[in-house]
Amino acid sequence: MENDTPPPTSAPRIGNRFRGFLPVVVDVETGGFNAATDALLEIAVVLIELDAQGDLRRGPTYAAHVEPFPGANIEKAALEVNGIRPDHPLRLALPEKDALTKVFKPVRQAVSEQGCTRAILVGHNAHFDLSFLNAAAARCAIKRNPFHPFSAFDTVTLAGAILGQTVLARALEAAGLPYDARQAHGAIYDAERTADLFCLLLNRLRPVRESFAVLTRNASGMA
Repeated sequence: MENDTPPPTSAPRIGNRFRGFLPVVVDVETGGFNAATDALLEIAVVLIELDAQGDLRRGPTYAAHVEPFPGANIEKAALEVNGIRPDHPLRLALPEKDALTKVFKPVRQAVSEQGCTRAILVGHNAHFDLSFLNAAAARCAIKRNPFHPFSAFDTVTLAGAILGQTVLARALEAAGLPYDARQAHGAIYDAERTADLFCLLLNRLRPVRESFAVLTRNASGMA
């Protein structure tokens, strides 16, 4: 008896979706706003994946508490917002280079597995996170930073254009996604909520993107 079951199809690789880039959501918690002088205290990265239908979904999260680098500035006002106690004995913070190595390793692996050339940072106010990431990588002399050095996808722009909201909590509410203010300003929580928002917005835009691609091809054919 012949087996009429079609062979399984593998999920599309995300490298084909973003011109060879792998979007990776990053959130950092810091001791201030100046990436050159202020401490990096927490970092979380969330991988973005494609399912078998071609929709984006949130993948695994990797994170680390970070020891302030020698001479780092830490503003009291920043700690009042993020609630971090840098000297807490149970914080289990890693030296900056070890923390970056921990979160960069799975990013590099995903870049390779998904057929991408490098990662591109996704963030809410993305260039803030990218500036701290780049500054820490430079301080630690990390030569294999997997992220694009200056390009990023900003969910502030996406949410502002699509939802009319730029604050993360309000954008999530407008999108019908949960948000717990008690967990806000933790790198893991904010990164995962940002990843959920990014995936939802781009999945909703997918029919528009595909229709535009068809119209562009048709217009080119008639030229």
